[in-house]
This record gives sequence, C-alpha cells and structure tokens, in this order.
Amino acid sequence: MLRPWQVTLGERIDPERGTPIYMQIIHALIRDIETGRLLSGTYLPSSRELAAALGVNRKTVVLAYEDLIAQGWLSTEGTRGTMVSRSLPSGASADGAPPEVEAPSEHIHYRFSEPPARSLALPDGKGIKLDEGAPDGRIFPADQLARAYRSAISRASRANRLQYRDPRGSQLLREQIAEMLRSQRGLPVTPANICITRGSQNGLFLALQVLIEPGDAVIVEELTYEPAVAAIRALGGKVIPVGLDEEGIDVGEVEAMCRRHAVRAVFLTPHHQFPTTIALRPERRLQLLEIARQFGVAIIEDDYDHEFHFQSQPLLPMAGYAPGQVLYLGSMSKLLLPALRIGFLAAPEAVIDAVAHRVSLTDGMGNTVTEETAAELIRNGELRRHARKAWRVYSERRQAFAALLDAHLGSEVDFAVPDGGLAFWVKFRGDIDRIEARARAQGLRFASHHSFMTRETAPKGLRLGFASLNEAEATRAITALAEAARLGS
Repeated sequence: MLRPWQVTLGERIDPERGTPIYMQIIHALIRDIETGRLLSGTYLPSSRELAAALGVNRKTVVLAYEDLIAQGWLSTEGTRGTMVSRSLPSGASADGAPPEVEAPSEHIHYRFSEPPARSLALPDGKGIKLDEGAPDGRIFPADQLARAYRSAISRASRANRLQYRDPRGSQLLREQIAEMLRSQRGLPVTPANICITRGSQNGLFLALQVLIEPGDAVIVEELTYEPAVAAIRALGGKVIPVGLDEEGIDVGEVEAMCRRHAVRAVFLTPHHQFPTTIALRPERRLQLLEIARQFGVAIIEDDYDHEFHFQSQPLLPMAGYAPGQVLYLGSMSKLLLPALRIGFLAAPEAVIDAVAHRVSLTDGMGNTVTEETAAELIRNGELRRHARKAWRVYSERRQAFAALLDAHLGSEVDFAVPDGGLAFWVKFRGDIDRIEARARAQGLRFASHHSFMTRETAPKGLRLGFASLNEAEATRAITALAEAARLGS
C-alpha cells in the first residue's frame, strides 16, 4: 500500500540523548501530527519499515506505535496498517502544506504590560552586591538545619502529618509563632490568628487581597518598599504617598488623605522604616491608630526584621495594642534563611479565615516539611542560639560598616548609624544619578534610589545592607562606592 508520508524522523532521533528512543519517536510523530505534516487518516510505514529507515530495533517502533494507539493519536484498521487517527482534526492547509504557527497573543488576551511593569530581581552573580538588608546565610549552621529536617520529617511521618492539610499552615509552627508573638512582642494571639505565608511579601499580597478592590486607595510613605507598591497596583489599588520625617510617617498628611480619598489601608514599616531605618515614635503611633479608627482604615504593619535591634529593646508592634485594627506581617527569612520562604500574618480570626481561602486557591497547603523544620528549630532551642550569634555578628558588622563609610565617604555622604535593622540609609551630597551610574561601572549592584520613591519630591538616598558582607567584602564594596562618588561629584 502506498505510504505518501516521507520519513524524516531520523533527523530528530539521537541515541546519545538521555530520552529513550521510543519516546523520541513518539514525540516526533506527535509533532508531525500537530503541525499538520501528518494528516488524519494518513497511513504510516509498517514497524519493520520505519525501524529500517531509522536504524533502530523493530521492537522500539512497535512500542512507540502501541503507546500512540493507546493515547488516541494513532489507530489500526485490521491488516491495512497503522494510521493517524481519523478522529483528530486536520491541521494542514488545502494544498497539504503545514500551517504557520501563530503567536497565542494574537488571539488570546493576556494581562501583562509590554514592557513589564517591573523587572524581576534576578541575581546575575557578577560584581559586588550591596543588598537592601539581607542576612548572611553562611553563618547559619547547615548541619543543624539538616538535622532539623530529618527530625521534622520523622516526627511528621509518625504522626501522619505529611498529608494535605490546613492552608493556614503547619499547626505546630502556628503554635510556636503564636507563643513567640505573645511572650516577646505582646500580641494577644492564638494559632487561630496566624497564617503561614511564603515570606512577608506573600503575606502582604494576601492581606491586600482581602482588603482592597480596584480603585481603593492605600496610603504608603513617600519612601517605601517598592514590591509593596507593585502589589497594591497589581490588585488595582491606588497608591497615595505621604511624607515622613525623622519621627516617622506624617500623620497630619495621613488624616488629610483619608478625608480626600476612599482609603482602605495604610502600609508602613514602623519598627525599622524601609528604607530610612527610622522608628515611628510612640505618640505618632497612637495618633495614626486614632485616625485609622475614625475613618475605618486598616493598618498593615510589616515588621520584617524585628529581632535585630541594637539600641535598647525593640519597640512593641502596633498590633500589640490595637490587634483589631492592625494586620501584622512578620518573617523568619532574616532570622533563619531567605531560601526557606517562611513568613506569617497575624490578624483577627475572620481575616485569617478569608486569607486561608485565598491560599487554598493558589498555594494549596504550603510546605509542611519546611514549616515543621522551622518549628523543630524553635522547639529544640537552635533558633534562639542562632539568633544570639547572628545578633553579635551583625552588631559588629554594623559598627565596622559605619567606620568604612566614615573613612571612605565621610565628606561625600550623610548617614546615621541605625538603631536596628540590617541596612544603612545613605544620602549623597553629589549628583546621585551620576554616582549610581559610576558605581555600576565599578561593578557594584544595588537597588536604585528611584525604587524607593513614590513621588518625585521624596528625599534621595541609597539603602545599603551590611549584614550579608564580611569585612573584606564590605571594604571592597565601600571602596568602589567611594570611587564612584568622587568621580560622580
């Protein structure tokens, strides 16, 4: 019987590939069917003929044909042979030429901007990076982490906890975090008030999802965390910037904006303001809470690095004395490792229930093994030991970083040694745009000052993380930045 199809599969079959030959034949035949090169009803060569053409064992072709028949791509008609199933639609044009492959975007509306609204922060591994306040993952004991994973998996397996579970997160970790928040941060919470998230940014997005609808206004400080602004805008929210000074957010401007706009929430980082590191003073905290109550506004308090306060005791979170008004975001990324992706949201139980429903639509149930590992590190005291060690290391690096800034950039910048947090806020006396350009040419990588600004009149500066750099790395970074400052002035 005439077989009009010309065998060209040999061009796509490579014995050196890791994929089995029969799977390569399957993929090649499906590709020819999808592109219209093989039409419905087209007869294929016999298994013996195709094996000879490809130089493979006949059993390999038989296996490929049988698999494609079982999937419905091919069919057999008695002794007439194997053909492309007649039930498949024909993709070829009238003259038998394969159709052109069209870009999906010509017919499907995708909701993304061109170019993207914000670029992805992808590490390129080149040059020296001055981050925005990341911890140093090298000081966390990897052997302790491995032991905690083994112990957590063993305990969870014995208790049958490695199954689908509550989207709020591991019950053990929620209990540990609730206890930590009660005893150390003054929040009147139980595990029912806690939802585990994939870091604080995921927690912020979830909180915004249950708070705002398109068109709702969210107040942010004129200098703030850019991913928070991007999340608000991604959900259709309207970003309302307000000023801040050395005592924190301008509460008078907050009240004015609440009278002028339909404000649903205020996002702020009152403990160590991002990016300036200043703390929101107690009197302003109380004034802000009163304004929020008056206008029915929620406060989203992002306490992203609470543990690292080097002067006196950390300030208690606003959620500690206004739990019904404040949605409290925390993270274990700074204390443990960013790669573990563990954050949490503390809020009234009804809010946590609503957030859990959102989690169930996207994340399903989180990562039980990692969450129970974190709970194990808390339970066995390893987290507390590491926190003490990290505090000492970062405290020393903070002082050393300040000395480097004084020594190499003293005449070029203004800065204050932060009371807490893992970064400095540095304002340059020269043209900061030119300095940034020169610094990048020197091989430095850092977040642009524009990324912190929500309005053009906001102060300009760079947030420079010190915790993730050892002495040699910090010296190289500040030396390069100082050279850029001199050339850019």
